[in-house]
Amino acid sequence: MAKSKGGVTVTKVWELCEPIVEDFGLQLWDVRYVKEGADWFLRIFIDKPEGVDINDCEKVSRAVNEPLDELDPIENAYCLEVCSPGIERELIRDEHFEQFIGADIMIKMHRAIEGIGKEFAGVLTDYNEGMVTITDHSGENQVTINKKDTVWIKLDDFD
Repeated sequence: MAKSKGGVTVTKVWELCEPIVEDFGLQLWDVRYVKEGADWFLRIFIDKPEGVDINDCEKVSRAVNEPLDELDPIENAYCLEVCSPGIERELIRDEHFEQFIGADIMIKMHRAIEGIGKEFAGVLTDYNEGMVTITDHSGENQVTINKKDTVWIKLDDFD
């Protein structure tokens, strides 16, 4: 879950939405409460193995709307968005990394790594307690980094 001003909000929304999302046979991928310009957005990311479509998003949006109004975890006006994490989805939670061991990923670091740079891609070969191991596509070079040192880690549509 995102750590931000909305951290408590995100936790409350996650707890409310997870059983609703699972009742539709979907996975709750992420919840984000972010300010963009003058507007606040509550984004609920959902997923399923074959991918989500607009109907999945609409069903979840309608199903969470009233319970969110009743829980009222957000003090200011916001826009609710229910969406897919996308093809180049950001890996955030431990279970995301565990699910995608062996997948192509791309990483953007806060600071460049000597000899590698600030952005690189490869195969996610291991994940253990926040440590991410990536092997380049040649299979010759491997690096282990702390997830905390990254801006983001995303699936890479390499093929």
